[in-house]
Amino acid sequence: MTAISNLLRASADRAVPVLDAVTDDQLDAATPCAGFRVGDLVNHLFQVVVNFQSLARREVADFSGTPDVLGTDWRARFAAETDALVQAWTPESVLAGVSPGMGLPQPAVGRMALLDLTLHPWDLAVATGLPYAPDPAAVAELLTMVDEMGPRAREWKVFGEQVPVAADADPFTRLLGGTGRDPHWRRPSA
Repeated sequence: MTAISNLLRASADRAVPVLDAVTDDQLDAATPCAGFRVGDLVNHLFQVVVNFQSLARREVADFSGTPDVLGTDWRARFAAETDALVQAWTPESVLAGVSPGMGLPQPAVGRMALLDLTLHPWDLAVATGLPYAPDPAAVAELLTMVDEMGPRAREWKVFGEQVPVAADADPFTRLLGGTGRDPHWRRPSA
């Protein structure tokens, strides 16, 4: 297995229970991601997980529209799709070269999938009152990526403006702040 597939596996194992526990009556709840409700993030995560399988195989990925999976058995399907994502990033050959679809080195593309699979479960967890603890090894890998790509990602509006955090903040809090998330965000009270 590649290092990225190991990290994707650990992150998927933490994401699946969060998505499993989201109830239908929570799908319209606000999230820390401006403009995204819980249901929007579920759909976005499917888009990421499916498209990054294609990118691992150097196939065309379609990010032009977000699928609507909410009327399906999306909880069971999410587990299957994350398994497929891990498998797609498992061969060592997947990390060679540049992604024809993204124009970035394949390892960077794999880390982009890892970022969404690590951050969005937190978004969903805090929006719905669920527990979530990210994989520490994934967080360490992503902190390096965010430090390197943060300015460009903010320019492209992939990340929000950096949220200041304490100098001695834990790594995940620093990752949240670096990607424009308020680590202290809480769901609005009813």
